[in-house]
Amino acid sequence: MRDLLGGKGANLAEMANLGLPVPPGFTITTEVCTYFYKNGKSYPPELEADVNAALEATGAIAGHVFGDPVNPLLVSVRSGARASMPGMMDTVLNLGLNDVTVEALAQSSGNARFAYDSYRRFIQMYSNVVLNIDHHEFETILDSFKDRKDATLDTDLDAADWKEVIADYKAKVAEMLAEPFPQDPKAQLWGAIGAVFGSWMNPRAETYRRLNGIPASWGTAVNVQAMVFGNMGETSATGVAFTRDPSTGENLLYGEFLINAQGEDVVAGIRTPQNITEAARIAARSEKPSMEAALPEAFAEFRRTTALLEKHYRDMQDIEFTVENGKLWMLQTRSGKRTSKASLRIAVEMANEGLITREEAIARIDPAALDQLLHPTIDPKAERKIVATGLPASPGAASGEIVFSSEDAETAKAAGKAVILVRIETSPDDIHGMNVAEGILTTRGGMTSHAAVVARGMGKPCVSGAGTIRIDYKTEKMTAAGVEFSKGDIITIDGAAGQVLQGEIAMQKPELSGEFQALMGWADAIRRMAVRANAETPQDARIARQFGAEGIGLCRTEHMFFEGDRIIAVREMILADDEAGRRKALAKLLPMQRSDFAELFEIMSGLPVTIRLLDPPLHEFLPQSDEEIAEVAASMGVSADALKRRAAELHEFNPMLGFRGCRLAIAFPEIAEMQARAIFEGAIAAGKQTGRVVTPEIMVPLVIAKAEFDLVRATIDQMAQTVAKETGETIPYHVGTMIELPRACLRAAEIAETAEFFSFGTNDLTQTGLGISRDDAASFLGRYTAKGILPADPFVTIDQDGVGELVEIAAERGRKTRPDIKLGICGEHGGDPHSIAFCEKIGLSYVSCSPFRVPIARLAAAQAALAKKGD
Repeated sequence: MRDLLGGKGANLAEMANLGLPVPPGFTITTEVCTYFYKNGKSYPPELEADVNAALEATGAIAGHVFGDPVNPLLVSVRSGARASMPGMMDTVLNLGLNDVTVEALAQSSGNARFAYDSYRRFIQMYSNVVLNIDHHEFETILDSFKDRKDATLDTDLDAADWKEVIADYKAKVAEMLAEPFPQDPKAQLWGAIGAVFGSWMNPRAETYRRLNGIPASWGTAVNVQAMVFGNMGETSATGVAFTRDPSTGENLLYGEFLINAQGEDVVAGIRTPQNITEAARIAARSEKPSMEAALPEAFAEFRRTTALLEKHYRDMQDIEFTVENGKLWMLQTRSGKRTSKASLRIAVEMANEGLITREEAIARIDPAALDQLLHPTIDPKAERKIVATGLPASPGAASGEIVFSSEDAETAKAAGKAVILVRIETSPDDIHGMNVAEGILTTRGGMTSHAAVVARGMGKPCVSGAGTIRIDYKTEKMTAAGVEFSKGDIITIDGAAGQVLQGEIAMQKPELSGEFQALMGWADAIRRMAVRANAETPQDARIARQFGAEGIGLCRTEHMFFEGDRIIAVREMILADDEAGRRKALAKLLPMQRSDFAELFEIMSGLPVTIRLLDPPLHEFLPQSDEEIAEVAASMGVSADALKRRAAELHEFNPMLGFRGCRLAIAFPEIAEMQARAIFEGAIAAGKQTGRVVTPEIMVPLVIAKAEFDLVRATIDQMAQTVAKETGETIPYHVGTMIELPRACLRAAEIAETAEFFSFGTNDLTQTGLGISRDDAASFLGRYTAKGILPADPFVTIDQDGVGELVEIAAERGRKTRPDIKLGICGEHGGDPHSIAFCEKIGLSYVSCSPFRVPIARLAAAQAALAKKGD
């Protein structure tokens, strides 16, 4: 019932059903949140009576009465959306305390210090969450009080001290709100319920939902639960644990706890947490006792409970718990956020253990998250100038300029800079800065701090708890190992080693784990669609093969000409004003193209290679500067002025819709002749080298009609015959077209009469279908997706209702004419999991994407096949 109860409420109910020690409570459902926002932030008329009845039942189980001055029931009020949103929404603890009930708590617990500490925590939290008074107002009061008392830690203060702090807190509330802090527990409760529902729409929650694709319509539930206390003395504690290591996936209980503390103390990093297990304590060389040693009976029960929960949920669990006077209480369990490396290991090991099936293992890995595994780490041979060491909170490595605020991180990112967000500690308000930063560094916090948990979920490196670093936000400087760093200075963080290094450090490509290969093998056995790569260079082709590409789905031949002598020769060809001049330039390009194609064919070793004929928007190739014009003029033997006039003649107002694609080959067939010759001669050379038959797929770009395609095909076919006569070698080949214009989609039945394959160029099809330039859309597309006009950026995820329908029409009409026609997609959408699911739905033959996205596409194609099978 996760949709109704939210993740937290559903899991609390599930743990209770399993007979685990869960504090009694109740859930106000997500339907109430929906009602709340649809009805001017009001509640259903029957809700108050239901809440009162549930409070009474909760109190009866707990042995307390809500609002009773002698035996009060204290509760926590927490959010709980159906999708985990750690720290994004608000929580209130110790609710029900006031000037009277605090005395009852002191008497019943026999611990006045604990009671008044709990009351001051409640005032501070409630005032911040419900009354909208900034947290720092109370921190300033507390810090000032500690200075007067010469106290360092909260534990240095006694009950009398806390009474004074409480008086100051209440005075601050009265000063800022012109009314006293609320004493009525029921008024407190409804204030907290409203605040939690209200936090569903706070900026950090909205940002988190946008980043993680969580619909606002889902709403949050509110969980009201009897309080249990981890801050009642040395036999009480609170902690957070994972049933497996969330960074590596190792099958070991992993977590931290604090004796005599409340839950927020662990995640806030105010005190250095202790290890749960003795083995972890020894590995960390900590002198503080582990939970296993300090609370052995509670630990033994906790270990049994965590094993039961992982087996029950069949996934690694993230667990919050409290020990009150030696008794274990379970406060939350949920599927734990983890790195991609850990996700792979956990999924594969659980499948091998028989806990889940291989299909479930495939479905559990977010294809986009594989990106984390395919990017550089620090080169082990690189010199490391370590300036600080903290906790290895999230693996990976990153270099960037130091920024001290999330706002500066966004500004720098917009300016094209890589940044490391450096904070004393992060809070949910930093979500936007963490999202754009390359990595996160904090001086406080443990392995389960906010920074650590969020960074791991985002797949970003993080070093937390680097306590030797000093940060001054006002001067925007940090000091580490005696070195002063300013905003804008470059540092490197190694999230796997917990190190902070001075300057930019050399990186290396990662080695893919055995679990990665195992999962990819399982995915390949399930998927139907082939996965190819977009590649023009030998390096790209080799990377693509390494990542499992089954051929090249798009070789953009114009991309082979951006360097040195090549671009000069291309410019000569474009600027020539007669066929003789063009052929002279093409003669220079022929051996380059032949060599390039032969190498690609050799690397692919018999796998299909789709080569797109020249499609250069002229503005990308025409010389712009006087130096470039002079260079081409000298090569052509003409004057710079004459060449400048010729360039002006070729200027286009809208070059993306101008003289490009098949239009070049129709106007100047000698261009297609040269490329076809290079392809066939390169195929012959590669075949001799590899001993494999090479079957090139030649793709004609930007067609709008069968007549266009047929003209270019005739040139290609004629060259095939010419090369066969010259060499005595007959090369098998296929000629198809890139479908990237709406008219081509509509005339697909006719085009398929002579085209042997279609490859959908969804980048241009999106531009021409929507009338949106991808180069200029950034200024407004964000508003379109925010307002729901488009569900996602159409250049990232295919617009299924518009562009998708054009693709479907073309596929259907193409198949009607040629039932065995090969259909692929080669735009950027070929590496997007949502777009791949659409391609599977309409039965395309393959997708093609950039080399580093090949593993993502392989896994996404398998998941799409599983989903289609399930449907």
